[in-house]
Amino acid sequence: MEDIFNYTIFTISGYSLRVAVLIKLASLLVVTLLLLSLIKNILYKSIKIESSRKYSVYQLIKYLIVVINLLFVLRIIGLDLTVLMASLAALLVGLGFGLQNLFSDYMSGIIILFDSSIKVNDIIDVNGTVGQVIKIGLRTTTVKTRSDQYIILPNTKLTSTELINWTHQAGSTRFEINIGVDYSSDIHLVMKLLKKAAIDQDGVLNSPEPFVRFNKYGDSALLFSLYFWADEVFRVENIKSQLRIRLFDLFKANEINIPFPQRVLHIKHNDKEKLPE
Repeated sequence: MEDIFNYTIFTISGYSLRVAVLIKLASLLVVTLLLLSLIKNILYKSIKIESSRKYSVYQLIKYLIVVINLLFVLRIIGLDLTVLMASLAALLVGLGFGLQNLFSDYMSGIIILFDSSIKVNDIIDVNGTVGQVIKIGLRTTTVKTRSDQYIILPNTKLTSTELINWTHQAGSTRFEINIGVDYSSDIHLVMKLLKKAAIDQDGVLNSPEPFVRFNKYGDSALLFSLYFWADEVFRVENIKSQLRIRLFDLFKANEINIPFPQRVLHIKHNDKEKLPE
């Protein structure tokens, strides 16, 4: 049996790969996979950790285990870590200037996973583009937009750019619909219909309760805003569309007009007509 373990599979530049080394590497791989599976099951079954944070915690633990395993692999195959680390340090110094953006992305990825400012399934708005976070990697983050397109964002963009996280603290978010009505309209009836439309609409939460605000006297209309809360942040534009249809029907049934902008055109006439000679 000892002869089998010490059997040399091949030799390259003085280095010999033995069967015992392969067995150790395979054992390390099996133990790592079992450990990661156990950690994942424990994390995802835990009720003390928010579901959105479980992914970040698991990713950090996985990356840490991978780094530790890499060191074990180097020791198993017989490489001198001190010489290797010195070589890597010199190499990283040379590459650091050329790959600084890449390293910034990796560091940003660790920061995002560590502080959980952005989590999987969060709805974020980056420079006017709204999307749902699908995956957070060390270098990039995958975001799915409302038009079902996938955007791969460098993690540096998420940590260095001001963005809106619609679901950072709570699952529901407040939205609004702006509308104008004719000056002859009954404002009390308008506000009542606006609120009724929101309460009757599927997807709009009853708590917090929707409310209406009379904003101002516009040039051609009385301007109102309807505020409501919804859990379906990612597809809220569908709810807004249904609300606008419901409001249009309610206003039409109650003879409330939605005016269009009116412009007065003044035509200047030349009072001095050219007299015939």
